[in-house]
Amino acid sequence: MDYSKHEHPKHFKALKVLKTARGQIDGIIKMIEEERYCVDISTQLLAVIALLKRANIEIINKHVETCVREAVESGEVEEKLEELEMLMKYIGKTF
Repeated sequence: MDYSKHEHPKHFKALKVLKTARGQIDGIIKMIEEERYCVDISTQLLAVIALLKRANIEIINKHVETCVREAVESGEVEEKLEELEMLMKYIGKTF
């Protein structure tokens, strides 16, 4: 499929958050180059980490929504349940 600017429509929110994080990272790099106060730099780093976590949650949530919808539509519930179990193990490791 040909999405505008290679954006996947179901990941629009995550993409927006990641672009915000990218902008903040550029700002952090500038802060370091300017030898700004370390605590201020750390505060901005923590903000980027929070954005990355939010983007990850968006991606995982969309995966779950898609997976559940496909299971209902396809009738291949066992296959999708296995995928959901794998996803739950993944979430347990990352959050």
